[in-house]
Amino acid sequence: MGPGTEMSTDKDGHRIEGSFVVKSGLAQMSKGGLIMDVVNAEQAKIAEEAGACAVMALERVPADIRRDGGVSRMSDPKLIKEIMAAVTIPVFAKVRIGHFAEAQILEALGVDMIDESEVLTPADDEHHVDKRAFKVPFVCGARNLGEALRRIAEGAAMIRTKGEAGTERCKVKSLKMENENPLNVHRWRKLEGNDPSTMEMIQKINFLQKLLLKRHQSIVEKEALIDDKDKSMDDSELFSYAKQIQVPVDLLREAAKIGRLPVVNFAAGGLATPADVSLLMQLGVDGVFVGSGIFKSNCPKKRAHAMVQSVTHYKNKEKLAELSEDLGEPMVGINCDQLAEKWEGRESEMK
Repeated sequence: MGPGTEMSTDKDGHRIEGSFVVKSGLAQMSKGGLIMDVVNAEQAKIAEEAGACAVMALERVPADIRRDGGVSRMSDPKLIKEIMAAVTIPVFAKVRIGHFAEAQILEALGVDMIDESEVLTPADDEHHVDKRAFKVPFVCGARNLGEALRRIAEGAAMIRTKGEAGTERCKVKSLKMENENPLNVHRWRKLEGNDPSTMEMIQKINFLQKLLLKRHQSIVEKEALIDDKDKSMDDSELFSYAKQIQVPVDLLREAAKIGRLPVVNFAAGGLATPADVSLLMQLGVDGVFVGSGIFKSNCPKKRAHAMVQSVTHYKNKEKLAELSEDLGEPMVGINCDQLAEKWEGRESEMK
């Protein structure tokens, strides 16, 4: 049931405000939607009109953060309040990894969710924010199953895959390359134009979840045939794996039982076209974050609408073809192989 669920009701059976059940329920409301980065009230209105389920309020989109360099911090509270006043959909905002004071300020402002984000400059090299101490839900990035479960153990109510935010992989490979690698998964990396790590992280998480589910099913089958002594031996296998990926065994056991992460899982990093959205939705994510890909294109309103619609119609090839027409130029490409620093690797040393 996730961290904190043992305190999710009072003695009369009422839900406690700020409990994990309540916070993860708020995250569930975003399932099947698109969350869009915005830097002002005007962009927030465009996002809402396009059908975004929420907006992420920040002073600079990731592409500009990369370009400008320097230390990147929580956005100005005045900007966040202006965006909150401009729209009726939920408003999220980012804090630096480990910066609990920034999180306290955002909670006081009344944002709907806090993103403890590797896009901003980490404030603490050893610890993440203890998200269980807050009433507002948190979303955190993850590259693999272990990192995702560690963030959930800290109280995260939503996970997003860590792609390289603010990038669109340059479309520089020739048709010859495409012919040499027909229908290969690596077309995402070499031809489709976006960050490969987003897809790789989803594939890793999906693979580990399937492996864990298979292992759990095997243990369940054995338990029907063996005595209590042997059961503890099978349990030790789960303990060993939990130790290996540095997560609480109870949380790992829950993930094994349900066969997926116990919270909503969105994809993020390098999405720029309806096809990108469709690909990631078909891989099994619950929704997507889109940042630089909308407002760094030359037709933001039309692209925003197309990207939102592609989340809903991600299996409809004809609709996707229609949505992909005449969107103008996408964001300017940044080749991930040439990045001086990759944000996806930002995680506290203490894990």
